[in-house]
Amino acid sequence: MRDIDEYGLKLCRYQANLFSVSREQTECSSPVFLRRFMYSDAARRMDGGGFLLEASSPNNLIQEITEEYGDSDYGKIKYDTEELYWMGYIYRYWCYMREISSKRLYKIIKPEELKKLYYPYHSLDPAQAVERIIEAKGLGEEESIQRGVELLRKLREKK
Repeated sequence: MRDIDEYGLKLCRYQANLFSVSREQTECSSPVFLRRFMYSDAARRMDGGGFLLEASSPNNLIQEITEEYGDSDYGKIKYDTEELYWMGYIYRYWCYMREISSKRLYKIIKPEELKKLYYPYHSLDPAQAVERIIEAKGLGEEESIQRGVELLRKLREKK
């Protein structure tokens, strides 16, 4: 786990802005766009560092994701702009602070679940919101380590 710094905060704001812009700039539903983003090359670059040096606008990044996955008008559910902004911020904050990939975080908490937490948690400090979500899901660090050890043991037993 690392402390948030200026670079991390800029990444959070960038992703938050990207998510909110996606409401109007994409034809697909918000959950579809968010899934595509969290699995995209762009998200992997954000996870890895140095992303802000690319200086790509959110609209250009949406175009890149559209090119990666193709055009889609699947789904009709569009989240509110404020919810999308908060979700983008929280997803990136969590990834940055806990040093996990967007793809892995998407598997932990899907957009539909995170959206439900907007009203109770949106006024909290992002660190507090993430901690409460982790606690509610039973994902403490010790549990995560134990789960990892158990998975490694199972993999070894299969060989």
